[in-house]
Amino acid sequence: MSLLEQLTQSLGPNALQQISQKLGTDAGSTNNAIAAALPVLLGALASNASTATGANALNSALDQHDGSVLDDVEGMLGQGHGGMGDKILSHVLGNKQPAVANGIGTSTGLDASKVTSLLAMLAPVVMGALGKARNTNGLDAGGLASMLGQERNHITSSGSGLGGLMGMLDQNHDGSVADDVMGMAGKLFGNR
Repeated sequence: MSLLEQLTQSLGPNALQQISQKLGTDAGSTNNAIAAALPVLLGALASNASTATGANALNSALDQHDGSVLDDVEGMLGQGHGGMGDKILSHVLGNKQPAVANGIGTSTGLDASKVTSLLAMLAPVVMGALGKARNTNGLDAGGLASMLGQERNHITSSGSGLGGLMGMLDQNHDGSVADDVMGMAGKLFGNR
């Protein structure tokens, strides 16, 4: 099972309902936004880990994420770990976070501020899944980078809308997917 599939599975109906309530959106809109946000987060992590420095930094950051969050996603969402999610996003997306939120918002019809909140909720879950995979498979920084690269390739080759999304990431090959999200948004879901 791919990391994206594991993440999607861990965000079951109860988590979806909880996220929808926190965002003030319907389940369909929330589900569409999650479907767009998870590949973007994984793609950004894969791009960050594509250099030795980035892979080592991610590997070190995962020391704080053992995967236990996956055992009780609803509980984590209920506790409101937005601060942790904000810190993760700051490292993963940097100053491109507003562009990513606007891009996903444009592509899904969700307000950018709601997308920012969604990304902050999802970030600890994504890091938890990565930490669990790292620990389960005994990966070092290089293994982690390889796993993320394979995940990006799996999503790209899936033939789904997610594959199209991942294929459009980092179009200018500058190592950052965030600046490409704005251009991707209209292409994936059509202009609204």
